[in-house]
Amino acid sequence: MKKMKYVLVTGGVVSGLGKGVTASSIGLLLKACGLRVTSIKIDPYLNSDAGTMSPFEHGEVFVLDDGGEVDLDLGNYERFLDVKLTRDNNITTGKIYQFVLEKERRGDYLGKTVQVVPHITDAIQEWIERVAMIPVDGKEGPADVCVIELGGTIGDIESMPFIEALGQFSCRVGAGNFCLIHVSLVPVINVVGEQKTKPTQHSVRGMRGLGLTPNILACRSTMALDDNVKEKLSQFCHVSAENIITLYDVPNIWHIPLLLRDQKAHEAIFKVLNLLGTAKEPSLKEWTTRAEICDMLHEPVRIAIVGKYTGLSDSYLSVLKALLHASVGCRKKLVVDWVPASDLEDITEIENLEAYKAAWKLLKSADGVLVPGGFGDRGVEGKILAAKYARENRIPFLGICLGMQIAVIEFARSVLGLKDANSTEFDPNTRNPCVIFMPEGSRTHMGGTMRLGSRRTYFQVMECKSVKLYGNRRFIDERHRHRYEVNPEMVVRLENAGISFTGKDETGRRMEIIELHDHPYYIGVQFHPEFKSRPGKPSALFLGLVAAACRQLDAVLQGLESREKVNCEIGNCLSNKIVYQNGYATKPANIITDAKYSYCNGVHSWVSFGHI
Repeated sequence: MKKMKYVLVTGGVVSGLGKGVTASSIGLLLKACGLRVTSIKIDPYLNSDAGTMSPFEHGEVFVLDDGGEVDLDLGNYERFLDVKLTRDNNITTGKIYQFVLEKERRGDYLGKTVQVVPHITDAIQEWIERVAMIPVDGKEGPADVCVIELGGTIGDIESMPFIEALGQFSCRVGAGNFCLIHVSLVPVINVVGEQKTKPTQHSVRGMRGLGLTPNILACRSTMALDDNVKEKLSQFCHVSAENIITLYDVPNIWHIPLLLRDQKAHEAIFKVLNLLGTAKEPSLKEWTTRAEICDMLHEPVRIAIVGKYTGLSDSYLSVLKALLHASVGCRKKLVVDWVPASDLEDITEIENLEAYKAAWKLLKSADGVLVPGGFGDRGVEGKILAAKYARENRIPFLGICLGMQIAVIEFARSVLGLKDANSTEFDPNTRNPCVIFMPEGSRTHMGGTMRLGSRRTYFQVMECKSVKLYGNRRFIDERHRHRYEVNPEMVVRLENAGISFTGKDETGRRMEIIELHDHPYYIGVQFHPEFKSRPGKPSALFLGLVAAACRQLDAVLQGLESREKVNCEIGNCLSNKIVYQNGYATKPANIITDAKYSYCNGVHSWVSFGHI
């Protein structure tokens, strides 16, 4: 049986250097060489998972098919590598200690004093070995290479058990099976314009003192490293000059794998892992095309994201990525207008007129409106006002999770005349509860108790936009994360007034998709379609929103209708049209489906450090 190869990515000097994009790009590069790749993210915090953390603390919570609530970097891995990871691919200190303490309570360590070394460090190593063997690409058998990202920065106290465990692990798997890539900062002092190597020298010295020696340095800087700088780093860090790679600022992050390829990073990795001659040259033609297309986009499409956490874009990272996949698919440059939901409310007009006017100006100038998920009552009334504005002014609208729920509340208030209609999350005593707590939920425990993971939605109506966008399928599988649902007792009244519940769960009592048929594009979904969007395979509903916003929806739907007919597998088609993973089944006229995503307002220039 072949031995698993491991590539460890660590970071030094400062946080937010881009370890996530580096690890993802390395994985992509290795995959382009014909290797099968899996990924693991280590987060040293004590939480069991990311599920109970505020988005302001750690960015969005990414949800996996198995219901795992994990770090947003796993979303990066899934998008770059087009794989489906599991909750165990995210290791936290909380998970490791819980695992060890459960063994101690069972008596597995009977007679022993349970300690960080060897019990915690052994548990970490065993976890890595076990998870690395789980196939994540839909094929049989384990991957060839496991890329491990260690969160945080070398020297952090909470990382110490993992550093020790990984040092032991490098010996455990043996030479030729372990490659360490250290991402560090080489700042340029503006006064003199000189690239300074001292921060990286100290970072590598500290890491070597902890028992880890880097094989490759990936240096973040504003420009390519000078040869004399590489020689200096090589001398003081004991890394050969050809193994020192520059990750300098580029127009968009899709150039990062190309930077790695052009600097022969794959060959450096293969040399350490004894893979020279066994792997082919990287094939990144498609990826290069995507990067170049993204650089050439100029005509804007403006999408207003009306949310609670707009102060930190990482809070809605997957939403951004899904919008970007779709916008590039429509050959448009995405411009995101961040609208704090609470600034749209009447109380803000009294307390801060300037913020109120600015928020409404952004909303009214948008080509499309998106209301993402969230928790708590802050900003809810503003989201309801945004949904009302989009409905009444026929502006393309997509509501996700809470966004769908507030669309139902707004409809009940404005169309049914139920002025006190609300969710019991925000008003437990409302006389017209449009949204209620799910009976299987827990009111006492918050972590891992929501309706999580991949769930099936069955379409109820053939002639609707969502069915067509999903390729005329009978059902779809999308990821969920919610505690509240549309009140099934109010469904008939809402339907009679004009809302169409086009998607429901297997029981028929849980509402999954709403549409207004007399509106250009007004859709709300209980699930989170952004989590399965991929470059080249945009989420169907995000594609619909962006296409409607730039008046290309008819072209998209016509393209779907005109696809050649094929036999459907497992009977999951209302007609016999081709079906793709996320429902996008065609290349309509003037639309690129083989799209890449970038960041925020059009193109993410990798100038500012941080998550991708």
